[in-house]
Amino acid sequence: MKRRHWLAGLGMLAAGTPSYAAQEAPAKEYVALAPVIVTASRTAETAEETLASVTVVTRDDIERSQALSVQEVLRGLAGISIANNGGLGKNTSVFLRGTESDHVLVLIDGVKVGSATTGQAAFQDLPVEQIERIEVVRGPRSSLYGSEAIGGVIQIFTRRGGGPLTPFFSVGAGSHSTSSLFAGLSGGGERSWFHVGLSNLDTQGFNACTGKPSPGGAGCFTVEPDADGYRNRAGNVRLGHRFDNGMEVDFHALRAEGQNEFDGSFVNESESVQQVIGGRLKFSPVSPWQVSLSAGQSRDESDNFLNGAFKSRFDTRRDVFSLQNDIALGASQIATLGFDHQNDRVDSTTAYAVTSRRNEGLFAQYLARLGAHDLQASARYDENEQFGSQTTGSVAWGYELIKGLRFTASYGTAFKAPTFNELYFPGFGNPNLRPEESRSVDVGLDGKAASWRWSVHVYQTQVDNLIAFDAATFLPQNIDQARIRGLEGIVSTRIGGWRFSANATLLDPENRSRGPNNGKVLPRRAEQSLRLDLDRSIDRLTLGATVVAEGRRFDDLANTRRLGGYATLDLRAEYRLHKEWALQFKVGNVFDKDYQTAAFFPQDGTNMFLILRYRPQGG
Repeated sequence: MKRRHWLAGLGMLAAGTPSYAAQEAPAKEYVALAPVIVTASRTAETAEETLASVTVVTRDDIERSQALSVQEVLRGLAGISIANNGGLGKNTSVFLRGTESDHVLVLIDGVKVGSATTGQAAFQDLPVEQIERIEVVRGPRSSLYGSEAIGGVIQIFTRRGGGPLTPFFSVGAGSHSTSSLFAGLSGGGERSWFHVGLSNLDTQGFNACTGKPSPGGAGCFTVEPDADGYRNRAGNVRLGHRFDNGMEVDFHALRAEGQNEFDGSFVNESESVQQVIGGRLKFSPVSPWQVSLSAGQSRDESDNFLNGAFKSRFDTRRDVFSLQNDIALGASQIATLGFDHQNDRVDSTTAYAVTSRRNEGLFAQYLARLGAHDLQASARYDENEQFGSQTTGSVAWGYELIKGLRFTASYGTAFKAPTFNELYFPGFGNPNLRPEESRSVDVGLDGKAASWRWSVHVYQTQVDNLIAFDAATFLPQNIDQARIRGLEGIVSTRIGGWRFSANATLLDPENRSRGPNNGKVLPRRAEQSLRLDLDRSIDRLTLGATVVAEGRRFDDLANTRRLGGYATLDLRAEYRLHKEWALQFKVGNVFDKDYQTAAFFPQDGTNMFLILRYRPQGG
């Protein structure tokens, strides 16, 4: 295993990440050959060094899979279950390691995103063409990031640019009158970087819900057998510069506007906005001390309609600021000290008793490489004006058994602050709720040999004070507990023209609340999942296939509504017309499997999509 050199690592802390100062890799000319992970420890580490269970999805991976959505990119990855309400643009919930869908911290270029009212990020509205890479970090990270990171962290990095002036372009069309268009321009040279991009995704969709009206209603509580369309327009700007003295500045902005049609008896149309703006200043007052100052704002906005008539508005805003200090203690140790500020605000036609809250957090971390041993220890103190103080911590240890084989073990605590809906929604909220808390342990083996990379992790998470609806009081209460056990395996290799990867998860998400649901399976989590990806390049032609298989899941706490397991096959091909032009074609769900990940919300049958892509070599 490669030995760490933290002074060199500090020099790598480069690309923009406001809010939580998770430092991205520098411009292309400075990137190390090994993949660089920044989300797991808020400092730059290679994939081989990090002690967390991490998956990195690159721009090449996204384009090779021909994914049209973030949901499609994440589907089937180790530890991830997805519940989608009927196709592109429809509400999408991501469950990481069996925890709740609002137990996943989501960052875009370091800025915390998501709705302050629902507690979830709008994955369905994030434009996949604007994404450079995605890092999925499994396991608790509250000791570095604060609230929400019980199941883990998903960080999305937008396209950054750098190098020579390079245009990008793609246009596509397919089933359900779906069309896509993307155009972008990157450049900046050796010390600067910029990228600007515009994208559009439009689909007529299909009937997204087969609900039942009241009384005895279910699903969307109505019957509307029509096509439910979706449109997403997005733009991204990112630019920065590294000065001769090493000081670096970075700015980024992403805005996505969605128009969504769905079935519902209260609302059936929405107009949404996802917006993230941030900036960062990084400098070194003295060697080996590095300082990062960052600030950002995220917005989640939704206007809702019923047959064209306005019904409600829910707009939330998060303002964030971060100060992070990284101090190299010799060649193999680093200490991190930092401060985070966050302020959430709600502006809605619904009258909330409280419309803002502030949170400050202090965190510290120690990373070390001592011979064959890797160590990571972190602690954080959060003070929130609504729920008071919370202290979390974690410790991780790695040991190189032999060259190319490492054993890891970790323990961490985490918490999730109640959302504005849970606290203050009229007639539903309970302002006396306490934060949900968790304790997690993880043991793993990670190996590499020649082109092979593999990992196996077993874990257990105990969640206390789970927030759930109490039928006795008709209010959310801290009444539930859960014990989640899991086994994850990942393997990948490249041999000749073949590229292969596999992700497998076995999950036991048990409800341990008092009452009749004790011992039941937590809803909407698949108990088994498998994803296989295989690609083969032959001269100008690349052929590929993806198999996703998931076992049963239940749609309710009582486990009375069972959703059967399924398996789908996607086939794809790419033909390089010219060294910079490629034609891609994909057939999804080849065998037209009928399945649901949320009851009464069908997924798409057999579908096709064709893309013409201009992709300069090295771009």
